[in-house]
Parts: sequence; structure tokens; C-alpha cells
Amino acid sequence: MSGSRIGVIGAGYWGPNLIRNFVEIPEADLVAVADRDEGRLAHVRLRYPNIELTTPRYEDLFDLGLDGVAICTPPETHHSIASQCLENGLNVLVEKPLTTSSATAASLIALADRVERVLMVGHTFEYNPAVLRLKAMIDAGDVGQIRYIDAVRVGLGLFHPRLNVIWDLAPHDISILMRLLGEVPERVAVVGSACLKPGIVDVAYMTLYFPSGVSAHVRMSWLDPMKTRRITVVGSKRMAVYDDVALNEKIKMYDVRVDEVPHTDTFGEFQFAYHHGDIVSPHVDFQEPVRLECLEFLGAITEHRRAHTDGQDGLVVVRVIEAAQESLRNGGVPVAVGIEQSLARPGLSAVQGSVAR
Repeated sequence: MSGSRIGVIGAGYWGPNLIRNFVEIPEADLVAVADRDEGRLAHVRLRYPNIELTTPRYEDLFDLGLDGVAICTPPETHHSIASQCLENGLNVLVEKPLTTSSATAASLIALADRVERVLMVGHTFEYNPAVLRLKAMIDAGDVGQIRYIDAVRVGLGLFHPRLNVIWDLAPHDISILMRLLGEVPERVAVVGSACLKPGIVDVAYMTLYFPSGVSAHVRMSWLDPMKTRRITVVGSKRMAVYDDVALNEKIKMYDVRVDEVPHTDTFGEFQFAYHHGDIVSPHVDFQEPVRLECLEFLGAITEHRRAHTDGQDGLVVVRVIEAAQESLRNGGVPVAVGIEQSLARPGLSAVQGSVAR
């Protein structure tokens, strides 16, 4: 095979998705998989017998002449493993969150720049064709002025033994919202509950305040009977719903709105005019977002450029979550994020810069 030589570190919950896609993509040559669990490695060997090496030691990957690695290990290990991979000359894709602190995220960015290698974060939904279609509709003015956005990301478990539900689920919706709006939130407020394990919040409610005046509300939970992945955009002209769980019709545009009736001299309460129109589900040329994420990583490697969801994208999300944790500790008071707006990129076509090889 003539594709980029790739290794995957971590074959547990999310790693198999990347392994499968790198095996199927012609531009990739999946050479090796590392995982501490011999049971997971045995499964990989059985399903993909052509992989050259499966090993419990990710350090064994450093001598294989790889072009890049994808890291799918617990978030608290990301910084250490990614640092070693970069120092050994490898381009790196790290699944979300990039790290568990903005300081370590910034250090990874600096290291990647110093060794002139790609550092990419797996904000998978930024590659989701339905999200990109929704963004195009917002940018085209189809919903009008956005009044607010509501996001729901809930389901029953997987429970993390150390990090709370915000670190687990919020990176998805934060990255989606920044992509849709082209803005970094200025402030964030969070309240939550630790229902099962003391000290580990498993249900949380987050409000993000953006410079444009838009507020976005995110409900996340490991304790919900139904898996829900939904974002509702309420605009002055129309309302749009993106439902990632839907098999078809992932976006529905509702031609409904409420307008205040101009003031009159008649007695009575304020009156509102309700408009009810059609519900339209636009066609989305859907491709698996993980595949598109893998293709972006491979493209960044071969074209010697920054990835669309690069280290800076990961740093912004980590900083928002840090502010969310501070708000949570202080009873839900809004906390400033403190990130420059210039770090928000409005779309996939906005990739700029290059990474020398």
C-alpha cells in the first residue's frame, strides 16, 4: 500500500471506529494498534489480520516508520502520550478533549509547532455533513436572526471514573456551536448534580453566552432513558432542528415564528402573531463523520498543513470547559472564558497556514 503509515493507540470504546476507517481508506496504511488490554488486541488481530503489529506498549510504535498516530486513550493520558509521539516525529490526532487543562493543551501546540508536525483534535461533529448543512442554512439567513439555541446530549452511561459528564459530553456541543456561530463564547454558566458517585457530576445544565448576543443552552446527562443528540436553532424567520440520532431527515426546517403585533391603543395584553408554514427536511449528502475526520488528518499530513480542527481548536474547547468547571464549583455563576475571538473558524474552507515537514 502507498498510503500514509498510521498507528492507533487505544482500541477500547472509540478506537475501533478509527481502526475500521483507516483500514478502509485507500490513502491510509494502518500498520499498528496498541492497547494495554490483551483482550482488545486479540479482537483486533482476529478482525484485521493484516495489521503488522498489535502491542500493549505504544512506545513500540516509534520504531515503525509511521507518518502519524491517532490517540484514543482516557483524556487524562492525552498530554503525556501525544507529547511522546510528537517528540518522536509523528503527526498526531487526539480524540476529544485534547487534554484536561488549557496549560497542557498550549504546551502540545507549542511542541507541535517546534517539531513541525500536525496536531489535530477529534472534534468529529465539525466534519458531520448535517452540521455543515445546518451552518450553511444559518449563514444563508434561512432562520433569520438567531434568538437562542438549545442542545440536548443525554443517554444511559458510559460513566467515567474520574472526569465528570461535562468533560465527556460538552466538547461535542461546544465545538458544534462554535462552528455554527463562528464565535467563541464569552461566558459560561453551569449547574449540575452528582446523582450516583459523590464528586462526579453526571447531569449538568450549561449556558453559553456569545458576543453576538446569542445564548445557547446545553443539557447533558449519563442518566437518561433515551439517547438524544439534538440541537434546536430558534430564529426570527424559521426554526431548525438537527437530530443526529435520526436515520434519515437529520435536519428539519420549521417555517414557524412568532412576531409581536405593533402597539395599538386598544385595551388588553400584548398580542402576538403566529405564523405556521411547512416543515421541510433538506437533503444531506451524508458520509460518516469519523471517515471525514480521518481523511482530514491524512490530508494535513500529506499536504503539510494545519488540520481544520487543529490544536488551537482543541485549546478553545478545553478553556471553555475549564470555565464551566469553575462555574460549577461556584454555584453556577457565569465565568469568563478569556479566549480571543480570532481563534474561532467559521467553516471548513477557512483552513489556513501550513505545517512544514
